[in-house]
Amino acid sequence: MDVIPVIDLKAGQVVHARRGERDRYAPIATPLARSSDPVDVARGLLAIHAFPALYVADLDALMGTGDNRVALTRLKAAFPHLTLWVDSGIAELEAAAAWLDGGQDRLVIASEAQRDTALARRLAHHPRAILSLDFRDATFLGPPELLEDSSCWPAAVIVMTLARVGSGAGPDMPRVAAIRDAASTRQVYAAGGVRDRADLVALQRAGIAGALVASCLHDGRLSGPEIATLGSGP
Repeated sequence: MDVIPVIDLKAGQVVHARRGERDRYAPIATPLARSSDPVDVARGLLAIHAFPALYVADLDALMGTGDNRVALTRLKAAFPHLTLWVDSGIAELEAAAAWLDGGQDRLVIASEAQRDTALARRLAHHPRAILSLDFRDATFLGPPELLEDSSCWPAAVIVMTLARVGSGAGPDMPRVAAIRDAASTRQVYAAGGVRDRADLVALQRAGIAGALVASCLHDGRLSGPEIATLGSGP
């Protein structure tokens, strides 16, 4: 099973994400790092486990208030072996193509940033495209047809339950299972609410390829040895 740590960037710092209330996010205070600097926090996460990938949400880009390209460049320079999964709210094909041409990291297409299915459909067969299906409570954030038409989904799909991010409420298993059933052979990743190894085992048994995690790493409820025992595959 793939376990992908998450950092959320705002004004060049890592912030503590909680329930998707982005205007209230504050710089993170974590025992894993001396500061909220992205390189410090990423180094702390990698001290737990040799993660091959890191999910990075550029909240300023998502909210239309700027971007964190400098921080992303610093992360890539400090950890060239890491594959970054980057969500920066891209919704236009030209911007997506330029981003994909600029490196070997993976582009997250956030449903909340899309106006229609055009970008997802154009990148449905791109090996480095990931679609994030974003939900706030029971509401899907994005054009309904993007959720309803799985033919425009790429090979990797994230089920992002924003209300559970940082909540310690556990994964939204019914929703994750519904997307898994619709996804056919695609890899499905759960995001939001993962508390510990038991949640990861439950997701793995449900046929989920991986999970995005943050709080459980910072508070020590999920350890490196526990991650190592999960094995590969859903």
